[in-house]
Amino acid sequence: MHPVSRVPPRRRSAENSSRSVESRLEEAVGLARAIRLDVVCAEIARIARPRPSSLLGNGTLENLGSLISESGIGLVIIDAALSPVQQRNLERRWRAKVIDRTGLILEIFGARARTHEGRLQVELAALSYQRSRLVRSWTHLERQRGGFGFLGGPGESQLEIDRRLIGERIARLKRELDTTKRTRKLHREARRRVPYPVVALVGYTNAGKSTLFNRLTRSSVTAGDMLFATLDPTMRRLELPSGRQAILSDTVGFISDLPTHLVAAFRATLEEVTEADIVVHVRDAHHPDSEAQRGDVLNVLTELGLDEPVEHGLIEAMNKADLLDPATRTALGNQQLRNSQSVVLSAATGEGCDALIELIDRRFENEYRVMRLDIPLTDGKTLAWIYGRGEVIGRRDDNEAAHISVRLSEEDISRLCHRQRLH
Repeated sequence: MHPVSRVPPRRRSAENSSRSVESRLEEAVGLARAIRLDVVCAEIARIARPRPSSLLGNGTLENLGSLISESGIGLVIIDAALSPVQQRNLERRWRAKVIDRTGLILEIFGARARTHEGRLQVELAALSYQRSRLVRSWTHLERQRGGFGFLGGPGESQLEIDRRLIGERIARLKRELDTTKRTRKLHREARRRVPYPVVALVGYTNAGKSTLFNRLTRSSVTAGDMLFATLDPTMRRLELPSGRQAILSDTVGFISDLPTHLVAAFRATLEEVTEADIVVHVRDAHHPDSEAQRGDVLNVLTELGLDEPVEHGLIEAMNKADLLDPATRTALGNQQLRNSQSVVLSAATGEGCDALIELIDRRFENEYRVMRLDIPLTDGKTLAWIYGRGEVIGRRDDNEAAHISVRLSEEDISRLCHRQRLH
C-alpha cells in the first residue's frame, strides 16, 4: 500500500467554521486508512492565499517536498479540491502521485460498492470527476475489483481521456441507473401495497448506523469502526411493540464537503430516504464535532428535498452513550427530557434502543388513525385503493357493503374523503 502524507484544506469555509483543523486532519487520516493505506505522516498546511498553480506556497511546497523525498512517500493526499493543473504541478514538483479529497472518497466508494447499482453509481461519479482531468488510464471501466485507479504510482504516462468515449459511457451508465431507479420505484410501490411504513437511518459516516441497524433488526450487516463501512443500502423488517411491522433502511454515511458528483450519482439510492415515513438521524454523541457533523447531514438532506422532516420531523438518536463522561451524559439526558424526539442510546450495548423503538411506534400511532368505513361492494376501485394505501384490520361484508376497519395516514384520510366527494 502507498504511504500517505496529508495536507489539510485551505482556510476553513463558513460552513466548516465550527470544525477544528485538527479534527479535519483526523478525518482525512481515517479516510486514508479506510482503504488500508499506510499513513506515514500527517501535516497541517496553513494557507494565507491559495495559489492557482499549486494551491500551496513555495515554502510549504519545499518543506513537504523534502519530507516526501526523505520518507520515500509515493502518494500525497490533499484534503481539499484540486484543479487538474494544481494536481499535475504538485506531482511534477514532488515526483509522487497526488490526489484530492474527492479522488480519495471516490476510491473508497469504488472499493466498497458491492451491489450492481452501487458500482454503477460510483463509476458514474468517478467518470464525471475524471472527464476534465488528465488520468493514467481508464481501464477501471472493465475491471471487476474495487477502486478507480486514482492511487496509481508516479512515472506512468498521462493520457488525455477521450471525451467522446467517456461521454458515451456516462450516457450508458445513466440509462442503466434509470432502469434500476424504475425497479426501485416498483419495489417501493409493492411495499405500499403490503403496506409497511419505512424508517430510514441517516447520519455522518461512522456514527454507528449499521451497528444500530443490526441491534434493532437482529441482523449482521457489516459494521466497523471505519469511515464508509456501509455503502450499499440495506433493508430489514422491524418489529414494533404495538405489533405493527416496519421496514428499517440503512444508508450510506454522509461526510463534510461530500463531492457533488457523489450526491448526484447516489440520488437514486438516497430516494429511499426521501420516501421514508420516518427519518432517524443517528449521531455520534461522543465525537467532539458532533454539532458540526449534524449540520453537514442536515445540509445534504435539505439538498435532497427533505426540508420539512429536517425542520420538524427528524428523530435524533444520540449514539455511543457508553463512551460519554458522566457530565455529558447528564446534559444529554436533560436535553432528552426537553426534546421528545431525541433518544440517548448505545447501539453497542443496547442501552436506550428500546426507547427508540417505542418512540418510532408512537410516531406511527400519531400519524395513522383507525377508521370504520362502509364501502359499497360495487365500488371495487375504492376498495382496492383502501387495501393499497391502508392496513386493513378487520372486514365484514353483507349484501350491499363491505364494513372495514382500516388504519390510514392523515394524508390518505384526506385523499379518501376527496374520492368519496367525487363519487
